[in-house]
Amino acid sequence: MFNIVITGVANVIFTIIAIFTVDRWGRRSLMLLGAGGLCVIYAILGFSYYMHLTGWFMVVLVVAAIACYAMTLGPCTWVLISELFPNKVRAVAVATCTFMLWVGSSTLTYTFPFLNLSLGSYGTFWIYSAVCAVGFVFFLLRLPETKGKSLEQLEKELVNK
Repeated sequence: MFNIVITGVANVIFTIIAIFTVDRWGRRSLMLLGAGGLCVIYAILGFSYYMHLTGWFMVVLVVAAIACYAMTLGPCTWVLISELFPNKVRAVAVATCTFMLWVGSSTLTYTFPFLNLSLGSYGTFWIYSAVCAVGFVFFLLRLPETKGKSLEQLEKELVNK
């Protein structure tokens, strides 16, 4: 029960920090930080499970993962979804992205027990690390920075690419 309180408090604190950093650091930077940070944390978690480590170190890693997500990928995804689409298709595009985020979240939640059972905790977290690595490369190569740009300016830049 205490672990749930710790992770919940970390989630709230780092989400509040995200409110103040999204406009200062930029969405692209935070998405790269989040994907890269989670890639490393999940790889370490996988290795730690592989080595059968327990205790506070594991709690710290889980809290670090929650903090990293709450400050980066969690809020920035919603900000980017609202900014990246042209006005003509924004409503449908945002609805589609929101639906797909929930499908992805549900899939992650549903498959975790099966992955954990078949691959072990270490294998599961190594897969999550690999997914984050792919996300990092995608963000690096394809995600534009939207910080400080109006929706009209973004539409002009992104549609004319």
